[in-house]
Amino acid sequence: MTRLRSLLVATTAALVLGGCAASATPDSATPRTPVLDASLTTLQGAAFDPTTIEGRPVILWFWAPWCTICRGEGPAVAQVAAELEAEGSDVVLLGVPGRGETPEMDDFVADTGTGGITHVVDADGDVWRAYGVFSQPAFALITADGEVRVVQGALGADGLRNAAVQVSGG
Repeated sequence: MTRLRSLLVATTAALVLGGCAASATPDSATPRTPVLDASLTTLQGAAFDPTTIEGRPVILWFWAPWCTICRGEGPAVAQVAAELEAEGSDVVLLGVPGRGETPEMDDFVADTGTGGITHVVDADGDVWRAYGVFSQPAFALITADGEVRVVQGALGADGLRNAAVQVSGG
């Protein structure tokens, strides 16, 4: 019984402490079917238009409004997204907030300066599950031909720039 109790305590601690992943850990590349469709809405409440990403390389940034690591990384994500747009890059960077309420998500976007990025709300966790994301921050790097590599943890500005080069085939 003591051994079982110890196992339960250790498992619970791992789940609680796993809520924010500090360092990036790449998973193997896996083809997956994206679940970003017209049933999703943006943080502003508009229907998401999946045609905006069809055939394009995409980086999904999975974040939660209460995640301090996500909050710290937000300005770098906003900066890289602005750089990609200014360069005329074909790479689309989308935020995928989850694990929180919309008002807190709105506050996060305002506080981190990430309002220039489209954020697709994953209220029921379907997108997170489809990409195997279990903690935040995380990134799904999706090439134009649909190959996906998920990175658990923060990337920072340089890591995100490198990810954009990777997904674009450069």
